[in-house]
Amino acid sequence: MAAAPLLSLQNIHLTFGGTTLLESAELIVAPGQRVALVGRNGSGKSTLLRIAAGEVVHDGGVRFVEPGATLRYLPQEPDLSAFATTLAYVEAGLGPGDDPYRARYLLESLGLTGAESPGNLSGGEARRAALARVLAPRPDILLLDEPTNHLDLPAIEWLQDELNSLRSAMVLISHDRRFLSDLSRSTVWLDRGVTRRLDKGFAAFEGWRDEVLEQEERDRHKLDRQIVREEHWLRYGVTARRKRNVGRLERLAGLRQERREQRRVTGNVSMQVSEGRVSGALVVEAESIAKSFGARKIVSDFSTRVLRGDRIGIVGPNGAGKTTLIKMLTGLLEPDSGTIKLGAALELAMLDQGRARLDPATRLRDALTGGGSDTLHINGQPKHVVGYMKDFLFTPEQANTPIGKLSGGERARVALARALSLPSNFLVLDEPTNDLDLETLDLLEEMVSDYAGTVIVVSHDRDFLDRVATSVVMAEGDGRWTEYAGGYSDMVSQRGSGVNARMAEKTPRPARPSAAPAATAAPAPKRKLSFKQKHALETLPKDIDKLDAEIAAINAVLSDPNFYTRDPNGFAARSKALEAAEAKKAAAEEQWLELEMLREELEG
Repeated sequence: MAAAPLLSLQNIHLTFGGTTLLESAELIVAPGQRVALVGRNGSGKSTLLRIAAGEVVHDGGVRFVEPGATLRYLPQEPDLSAFATTLAYVEAGLGPGDDPYRARYLLESLGLTGAESPGNLSGGEARRAALARVLAPRPDILLLDEPTNHLDLPAIEWLQDELNSLRSAMVLISHDRRFLSDLSRSTVWLDRGVTRRLDKGFAAFEGWRDEVLEQEERDRHKLDRQIVREEHWLRYGVTARRKRNVGRLERLAGLRQERREQRRVTGNVSMQVSEGRVSGALVVEAESIAKSFGARKIVSDFSTRVLRGDRIGIVGPNGAGKTTLIKMLTGLLEPDSGTIKLGAALELAMLDQGRARLDPATRLRDALTGGGSDTLHINGQPKHVVGYMKDFLFTPEQANTPIGKLSGGERARVALARALSLPSNFLVLDEPTNDLDLETLDLLEEMVSDYAGTVIVVSHDRDFLDRVATSVVMAEGDGRWTEYAGGYSDMVSQRGSGVNARMAEKTPRPARPSAAPAATAAPAPKRKLSFKQKHALETLPKDIDKLDAEIAAINAVLSDPNFYTRDPNGFAARSKALEAAEAKKAAAEEQWLELEMLREELEG
């Protein structure tokens, strides 16, 4: 006999602004069940989870939670503002009989001390604190919305082990295929407002989904043929038998109404890279390169050859120096020692991890075109911005929407669209899978695999790396980097252990203190960026952009072949100003890199 559900949502209806988001949606979770909740961006997954958590009131249907059952919900954007420290925030989630020591253990396992002030936390640190809060009481029901966001590989694999050790029932929303496949035992698919359930884990979902959609397409085609037959009868056979065939006319009307009410599946992103010229066979050759910031080694004696067509994955914990390594391999940063040789005719396009580079006040159309025009050039062909928006599943009505009003998934698609519109034969993608739905991830994988040029990708998505990487460069610690052939799983096989082993060594489970512990020193407070450092990190990119504009303006003046003859003193002054501006830019870039490395280290 099946166990009674701990959580049940039945026949849930919800409408936003006249648009039906949920229609007869269901979610039933029994004790110990692990359910993957999947669907396209914007399909209502997070909203359904919030209804399950009791944070959103539905228009119709029934929500039931077993009396006495404990439930904890992890939102995508946790709010810690009401608490003085992260430890206070986590402890506030504990029940009367819960183990208070577990709060500190979880915070330390996730790289926090408990002494951090919520006002000074980055998005990643806030998410780690929120994870500790929901895990600490070992609740009967866990509702987790994108729990792996902002986590590096050691933290993801630690979290997976921690969840496996719990007896809690779980509902998981995640874009990380490996995470869902390893944890889930059943799958609920939310599609066009309706849920379908598969009593198998996520690993079996995609094949089942494709079968459902193919059957739906066959049924739609069959319905279309029925309508055509009935319309033919209406034209040629109804006149002589009108009275006897009122029922058949009503049937035709019913078929037409059914066809009108069918909601078609959301289209896919049309992901096309604007490819540049063919590069040389050798793209990058690095020999014994090294880079340090102060006494800290970031890269030490690393050598590699990147050839045209390679897909290189770069992995490692936060703060390992992945950004620094990429900047050296792309020629944007000089190594302290060793040599970097770049191939001929390289055209670089980069997708950076920081969605913050997208100005929240900028309109969507201007973010894609750069402003001042409604046309982009994709592979040399002009394309109107609205048409390009449609390729990435944006509607024409969203053209003037500020970037800050878009969802995380929509901002991810904007960043992708902007990067892929640039002509390139060398593509650098920093965490490209963040906030993308599974269907868009499929298309991104196909694009990377079919891309004629060379790709370097930084990712914490193990499944993505397995599908696209031809080799993986792994941070081994103390500035050492090693390249392994194949994807992430191949790297783990060759090393004999994954990143998880390093995480376990770094954060062992602390022993429970005895009833009368000896006096011990208080834990050292976690280092964090000062206000001045945070301000510099935010303002330096703008200063660098201003210096770029100043350098371009001076170069434009100096390029006049008659300038020196006409005004030799002015030419000398401008030349001196150019030298000063270039020196300022180099210093600003070096300062920003040092602060960015420090930020990564502290967050990691």
